[in-house]
Amino acid sequence: MRLLITHETVYDYSPVVETAQHMAYLTPRHADGQQLISQQLSITPEPAQRSVATDVFGNTRSFFSLQQPHRQLRVVATSEVQTCASRLPENLIDWESTRERFRYRAGNAYDPANEFVFASAMAPQQAEFAAYARASFPPRQSLLLGALDLMHRIHDDFVYESHSTEVNTPAVEALAQRKGVCQDFAHIFIACLRSMGLAARYVSGYLLTAPPPGMVKLRGSDASHAWGAVYLPDSGWVDMDPTNDRAGAPSPGEDYVTLAIGRDFSDVSPMRGVIHGGANHTLSVGVTVEPVTDTF
Repeated sequence: MRLLITHETVYDYSPVVETAQHMAYLTPRHADGQQLISQQLSITPEPAQRSVATDVFGNTRSFFSLQQPHRQLRVVATSEVQTCASRLPENLIDWESTRERFRYRAGNAYDPANEFVFASAMAPQQAEFAAYARASFPPRQSLLLGALDLMHRIHDDFVYESHSTEVNTPAVEALAQRKGVCQDFAHIFIACLRSMGLAARYVSGYLLTAPPPGMVKLRGSDASHAWGAVYLPDSGWVDMDPTNDRAGAPSPGEDYVTLAIGRDFSDVSPMRGVIHGGANHTLSVGVTVEPVTDTF
């Protein structure tokens, strides 16, 4: 599926911002079955400096600095991507064997997935997560089936409720209140897997805004979205979206666009920065994802 994504971020400041430096993760990945066809990042006011780099996880990040006073910052990312259909691998390796593969042993071959086993700032390893996950991982359970069951349970047990949490709400708090938004569900899913000694990572991205006729509109489709992924030895990463109960590789579906991957949200926040001035601000974000129709 060929998709056009428009992601607009607007900050209005009071009083004026004198200078600012920002970092943005707004370029979709060109990997794992997804092709980035084109991308344009429009910034107003015009930055004094800007550059692009690749981070340790293979994501594209853009840096820019503003050296002139401004009351508003407007960033519009326009991207066109080609996605592909998803599938679930035939992988029956049990979760205990996978956990053992991640235990440290001198001389073990390095596996890049190892770094996603450890706790991170927003997806910690805690007893509460292990207690919730344990029902999905009985002895000798397939890792794939266990992770799918965990995804289904989060989808069924939790209420999707906008404004029920903040961007920095601890995942354990969202777990206790059984409600939140996509970011919370992704962090809970990841923290549960890591608390069982398994590798899981955070995925930020987008969903098709207007689904094809007969299909239900997915939660999170009018904003940036987030989900998790579990690592299966010999098969690789399988993406799982507890918010919409969708799973597959290389993504949960061709109506998903992968923006960036990391240990949790703090690695791949769409926009962050340091400003001088602007003690108060308002933020508005709009996202549209629509299919590209060839015209002749």
